[in-house]
Amino acid sequence: MSRIDLSRYNNSWYHTGGSSIKRFLWYFTNILFLINPLNPCSGIKVKILRLFGAKIGKGVVIKPSVNIKYPWNLSIGDYTWIGENVWIDNLVQVTIGSNVCISQGAMLLCGNHNYKKPTFDLMVGKITLEDGCWIGAQSTVCPGVTVHSHAVLGVASVANRDLEPYTIYQGNPAQIIRKRIIV
Repeated sequence: MSRIDLSRYNNSWYHTGGSSIKRFLWYFTNILFLINPLNPCSGIKVKILRLFGAKIGKGVVIKPSVNIKYPWNLSIGDYTWIGENVWIDNLVQVTIGSNVCISQGAMLLCGNHNYKKPTFDLMVGKITLEDGCWIGAQSTVCPGVTVHSHAVLGVASVANRDLEPYTIYQGNPAQIIRKRIIV
């Protein structure tokens, strides 16, 4: 039986899309302006994210204590809300549509590890949140998942596969609860 050997771990194939200087500057900027709970000003956060390469639409609200790994791998549509303590671990592209709500403490995780390999290889997958969807508080969206238009991921749920449009999901793993009807 094989064992995990992290001394053989190698993710040299992985590239963030940003230079080491850009990553260094972003690390401290992220701490000072986004993660810092003393900065409630959404407009400043949006401007800084754009400065670092994020594509952000109009009317986007970013609450305090949001952590974004690499803004150059982030695209956000218009009138989207990102709640307190959201973590966007965008090792690869995260695309968030318009009128999306990502509630407090939610996580968008683009990376995972292959537990079947002794080298625990890094695996990455893009995340797409289409227009009008809602990611509930303390929920997790896993690598490679698309949350289709107006789908809802309930509180503390885990989306490890694509979510159908206009459908409400809950649980770990997330299961269909009912259709979403907007009146």
